[in-house]
Amino acid sequence: MDRNAIIGFVLIFAILLAWQQFMPKPQKTQKAVPSLADSSRDNTPIDTSLVTSPPPAPDSGSVAPDSLHQARLSGVYGPFAAAATGTESLHTLENDLIRIVFSNKGARIVEAELKHFKKISEGPKNKEIESPLRLMEDPKNRFEYLLPLAGAPARVISTQDLFFDVQANGQTLVFRTVSPEGRSFEQKYTLQPDNYQIDYSISWAGLESFLDPAAKGLTLNWINYLDKLEKNVSYEKNYSTVYYKPAEDSPDHCSCTRSDEDEVTDVPLKWVSNVNQFFNSSLIAKTNFQSGVFKTVVPELEAEDLKMVQSQVVIPTGEQASFDMTLFVGPNEFDRLHAYDLELEDVIPFGSSIFGTINRWVIRPIFNFLSSFIGSMGIVILVLTFIVKMLLFPLSYKMIHSQSKMGALKPEMAKLKEKYKDDPQKQQMETMKMYNEFGVNPLGGCLPTLLQMPIWFALYRFFPAAIEFRQVPFLWATDLSSYDVAFNLPFVIPFYGDHVSLFTLLWAATTVLYTYYNSQSMDLSMNPAMKWMQYLMPIMFLFFFNTFAAGLTCYLLFSNLVNVGQTIVTKNYLISEEKIKAGFDAYKKNPKKKQGFQSRLENAMKEQQKKQADIEAAKRKGKK
Repeated sequence: MDRNAIIGFVLIFAILLAWQQFMPKPQKTQKAVPSLADSSRDNTPIDTSLVTSPPPAPDSGSVAPDSLHQARLSGVYGPFAAAATGTESLHTLENDLIRIVFSNKGARIVEAELKHFKKISEGPKNKEIESPLRLMEDPKNRFEYLLPLAGAPARVISTQDLFFDVQANGQTLVFRTVSPEGRSFEQKYTLQPDNYQIDYSISWAGLESFLDPAAKGLTLNWINYLDKLEKNVSYEKNYSTVYYKPAEDSPDHCSCTRSDEDEVTDVPLKWVSNVNQFFNSSLIAKTNFQSGVFKTVVPELEAEDLKMVQSQVVIPTGEQASFDMTLFVGPNEFDRLHAYDLELEDVIPFGSSIFGTINRWVIRPIFNFLSSFIGSMGIVILVLTFIVKMLLFPLSYKMIHSQSKMGALKPEMAKLKEKYKDDPQKQQMETMKMYNEFGVNPLGGCLPTLLQMPIWFALYRFFPAAIEFRQVPFLWATDLSSYDVAFNLPFVIPFYGDHVSLFTLLWAATTVLYTYYNSQSMDLSMNPAMKWMQYLMPIMFLFFFNTFAAGLTCYLLFSNLVNVGQTIVTKNYLISEEKIKAGFDAYKKNPKKKQGFQSRLENAMKEQQKKQADIEAAKRKGKK
């Protein structure tokens, strides 16, 4: 590893370190701790600005006469007073992929179990425990329509407080509540076969004349307490939030790392999505929602819930008395989400700009192609590493050739050091002259490192976001989307954690060995600090990568091993030191044209040397 490669790694580390400041600190899988509702009650109440709740219903167990009790209900729920009392019942729709449980109270989903996925929690002695994976299951959740009825004294009725009559027909459930005057509100769910999709619609027959004319429409208030589903809660929290898509613009989202609120007024919206690291619950409008307000609340690390996300979208009324939607409750599978042709796949946190593009349209298709005939995802990572290295080999060859030329100049460098040992600036200037004389570019090894940086950054986002790696084992790693654990520590090391990632440890060790091998042909005597820096870098990254996805650290380890192989083969079989020296002699005889960078650097050094000489002359003159 030469000086320029080290500069590249320093830049990478600095950028990643700055990036990490926006990420939550590592946290182990949840234990039994207070819920988000409790932890946020004193700090960030979730109902202050977004939720309009009706007055509490009268106690159905009151000893008041029936007529008085009915009058109280009418005072709160207007034409739907009769639906304010009832008995809760559960109803199920199911296919091969998902089992969804509905409640007749509110006509809403109270649980969605994904049959082919498991939740990971941590038991005694750091043992991983699998359990059924359920979304939208928290009893604190709300999925309610706030009906602005002019005839209701409370002005707003929440459908979550109403008991609906239920009709089941195959894979369809119809929930309907009807007033004595024949006015009704209906919600209809139809589960599609072999899919996570639910065709969903609402209708409000006979309510048009009773809707408050001052209201812009019906408001859907959706509060979802996201559960902790992964081993690495830090990754999961950092990739979980609420997304939404303006009809004529790209998807946007609230902050993933802090409590946040976005208000989108007078802008039609196509969909809203509550997103975990690998799963989402999305509501897609057939036409458009009118507007929306979106909010996230990040709890304390010890809270039971991962995060609270909330959406309020306005459904237009006007002349229509129904509104069609699609509910998707399932995994963040790129092809399945991309098939909607609504940019719903953007909820997968592959990154933005060039890195997201590389992940979506280069790395992901390559992984899919390789995994179609390679059974082990670890071997797929190895093959991908080899492909990347072969594509970059022409540049790597130039880097190794540049290192070899620098090594061939080592005896000449030693002579310069001895000749100008008392004048470091002159020594540096003569070194640049020697580089120009023999046609050596000291920055020749930098380009391959710089070209690989976009791939590294893309993979940094790819492995924790691609569900194909979730809970996929390889060697000692149990989950390539999370950190691997060789063994757990009985204490926490600051900035490191309480476990040891073996992939990270092996990557650091191979980096040190590779650096030592390369340094044997390099002269770092003019800059001893550089010699130690190249060994310090892997130690610094050892702390940084310990909690990263095992897929990434596995890739970095394989990359190191391929680097070692390429360097040994190239130096011993493809590059001849005799030919390099013969090339020096031939190049030395030809007329030289200084490169722009070298010329500017040499002029700058001459100017600095002149200034230093003037300063020393002034000092001598002052002494006289």
